[in-house]
Amino acid sequence: MTPPATALPVEAPQAFLGVTRSLTDKLWRDRLDGRGAAKALAIVQRHQLPELLARVLAGRGVDIDTVPDFLDPTIRKLLPDPFTVTEMEAAAQRIADAATKGEKVAIFGDYDVDGATSAALLAWHLRHCGLDPLIHIPDRIFEGYGPNTEAVRALAAKGATLLVTVDCGTTSIEPLAEAKRLGMSVVVIDHHQCGLDLPEVDALVNPNRSDDLSGLGHLAAVGLVLVTLVAVNRELRQRGFWRAEMPEPDLLGMLHHVALGTVADVAPLIGLNRAFVAKGLIAMRRRDHVGHTALMDVARLNGPPEAWHLGFMLGPRVNAGGRIGRADLGVRLLLEGDSVEAARIAAELDRLNSERRIIEQAAEAQAEAEAIASIGLEDKLGVIVTASEGWHPGVVGLVASRLKEKFSRPAFAIALEPGGIGTGSGRSIAGVDLGKAVRQAVADGILLKGGGHAMAAGVTLRKEKLAEFRAYLENALARDVAEARHVNELYVDGAVSARAVTPELATTLNRAGPFGSGNPEPVLALPAHQLVYADEVGQAHLRLRFKSGDGAIVNGIAFRSVGQKLGNALLANRGQQMHVAGSFSVDRYQGVERVQFRVVDVALPDQGPSVIR
Repeated sequence: MTPPATALPVEAPQAFLGVTRSLTDKLWRDRLDGRGAAKALAIVQRHQLPELLARVLAGRGVDIDTVPDFLDPTIRKLLPDPFTVTEMEAAAQRIADAATKGEKVAIFGDYDVDGATSAALLAWHLRHCGLDPLIHIPDRIFEGYGPNTEAVRALAAKGATLLVTVDCGTTSIEPLAEAKRLGMSVVVIDHHQCGLDLPEVDALVNPNRSDDLSGLGHLAAVGLVLVTLVAVNRELRQRGFWRAEMPEPDLLGMLHHVALGTVADVAPLIGLNRAFVAKGLIAMRRRDHVGHTALMDVARLNGPPEAWHLGFMLGPRVNAGGRIGRADLGVRLLLEGDSVEAARIAAELDRLNSERRIIEQAAEAQAEAEAIASIGLEDKLGVIVTASEGWHPGVVGLVASRLKEKFSRPAFAIALEPGGIGTGSGRSIAGVDLGKAVRQAVADGILLKGGGHAMAAGVTLRKEKLAEFRAYLENALARDVAEARHVNELYVDGAVSARAVTPELATTLNRAGPFGSGNPEPVLALPAHQLVYADEVGQAHLRLRFKSGDGAIVNGIAFRSVGQKLGNALLANRGQQMHVAGSFSVDRYQGVERVQFRVVDVALPDQGPSVIR
């Protein structure tokens, strides 16, 4: 039993290295309070782990008894009975019916990475069952998010008797009602937040519906599709469907898709998600999947992929098709079996991604200027809402993300069409539920459409409602934003010197990975290291070198920092001693491994001696 809070006073974490205000105005906190430090010591003693790794584990709430399972997360242990998900049994039976009867199945997916991987995984399974499914990924500009009546009618006209929506469908009441009127069965596999009104379908598999007790609400759609296919396999096994000429497909052999979709959708890397990504990365390193290999090659990914590669290198290229090109390119790549054709599709996605960056940069500069004017010198506004004609709807989510990062508050970017309709995306900060606010705005008649989850949302509105939407968000979220931004803190896991920064240390810390949302990458500090080199490289990055007191050098990089507080602080303090905070990555070039320190913050040391806590 947990003792009452009053029985165990908790020591507040002290300012790490005494940094109460960094050069980007952050307070550095030791991630471990006194109790956490004691847990880290117990982990060292019980499991004979290095101290720094033990601190990372303790800082992520890993219990002493569960350390071995955390370091080696297995799907077998973490996967619950699929039937604990509401209406999963009905979904599995209906999909199994389609397989046994040889029906024409239509898959309707979203145009992002989670949607593409979900559609590809389901299509791969249905093909294995001997079916030839139709796949429809909507055009972001002309169709928008989710099923639409015209597309549903087109799929019915092609003979589809079962419609399966993946990563969408929960809020598509009228289009799915039309599917039922046309005689199609409908199964929805989705993870987005639900309102009170749900579509009338044969099965709605969504662990975020109010009557679901599975505890799988953190899964991305592609993870939920995998769980659904586990149930389908079991149903078909009981029916005697699998036989020598049609063996049961190996779902774990498709974890490439699940890892990519999970990371790209910023699903929290906890529980089953973490196991999906850990094992999926192992599968990707085998380079045995034609589409994923072509994607890694075109992204110039030389070494073994890590979780951040999926989010920052591979995911954006799959997304580029849905943003400014053909929406189905990502699915086509993931289903392609010919290496030459896969290379061609991957090259096209790479080209589109480069084009997307140019479009995004122009919109970002305009949105940033608008945001600065709105916030003013008084740093007012809890939520940023920018809008403009001429912005490409495919990049507004990325622009919103940049605004959120720069101004540390929720942000929307909305592309206004000539007809007076705006479509946009919002991104939030921890502690502010954007999806809930957007759904309420739809209910109040401010938005035509809208939905999402706590950290991201999409909206459609009339141009004349922009001011009302801004006012509504300010009223609904200002207090939450103020509380979330009250203290701008950076949590630090430990401190090392440049000489200790080796590939072996990076490998040790990576045992606590994969890192991402919900399992933050370790942040370490280099105390009182001299900045001996700083120069701009690439697109607004700074290449850096730091030297410790014993002369050891560590290479660093500060991504997208030029013109920002971090970049300005670094360039203004060349040659000076600094406390440096960041994370490790291993750069592999021509067979040689080098550790690179990704800098996230810097501070000037006090005149007195530094103490490493």
